[in-house]
Amino acid sequence: MRLLQIRNFLAVVDAGSLRAAARQLGVSQPTITKSLRTLEDTLHTQLLQRTQRGVVLTPAGRSFAARARIAHSELRKAEEELAQSGADGAGTVAFGVGPVAAVLVAPEAVARFHAQFPRARVRVVEGFPPALLPLVRDGSLDFALGPRLESKLDPALTSRPLYREEFAVVARKGHPLRHARSLAELAGADWLSLWLGDLPGGPLAKAFSSAGLPLPRQAVQCESFNTVVGVVAKTDMLTMASRRMLASPLARESLQEIKIAEPAPSLTVAIYTRAGGPPTKLGAAMAKAVAFAARGLARSG
Repeated sequence: MRLLQIRNFLAVVDAGSLRAAARQLGVSQPTITKSLRTLEDTLHTQLLQRTQRGVVLTPAGRSFAARARIAHSELRKAEEELAQSGADGAGTVAFGVGPVAAVLVAPEAVARFHAQFPRARVRVVEGFPPALLPLVRDGSLDFALGPRLESKLDPALTSRPLYREEFAVVARKGHPLRHARSLAELAGADWLSLWLGDLPGGPLAKAFSSAGLPLPRQAVQCESFNTVVGVVAKTDMLTMASRRMLASPLARESLQEIKIAEPAPSLTVAIYTRAGGPPTKLGAAMAKAVAFAARGLARSG
């Protein structure tokens, strides 16, 4: 089994067809076909099945693909580690971040990292743990920053808490319900949820559950802080937003907190990494920059 065969196999899986994979890799389709056939012969099993819409993984192919991604990622990281051993600090680092940390942590961390490694390339992917953690697991991301999950963590991953984030009920300035003093008074309003579907453990679900109230109607769900601010500022929707984010220039001009009697929900923001695999030099440096920025929030909180 060769690294080139694994690369070709993963390219076909990601592209969805032999032709698309060959085009992306800049090789002929027969070359890809021969590579896959040789790989399947070596493993004595069928990995892909052709359909009218392209190719799909067989059950054996799904199992192999999960392991192959990790192996391919580790070899890529080994190549990057060798490239980063030079004095110029060139290389790539990629990390994921939730919408709150994208505003409060990522800018300072990236600026700090860039000052140390100006030739390095940085990729930042915004999203929630359900989308980011598989990318950490297979090595596509060096690490991810986001809300700490209440469910059991994948044993292939590890997490470390960084700081706590407190949330508040937020509305546009001049909202008809701005003088409300309890969640019960707000239960009939339309809400915008920044948490993915406000699953158990999300701030909106926590607040209403603690008050003994059913989860209110979530008219809009999104994963972007800018979208939250824009929509809430233009409508009568309410949202549960980080108090620190409410103080940002983008939000404080158009939004206000509705001060309710119930305790403010909070959650822990953690950094997620792969268990067992050593980070690259640049990955470790970026994680250190993120931790430094997060410590500032922990002290101010």
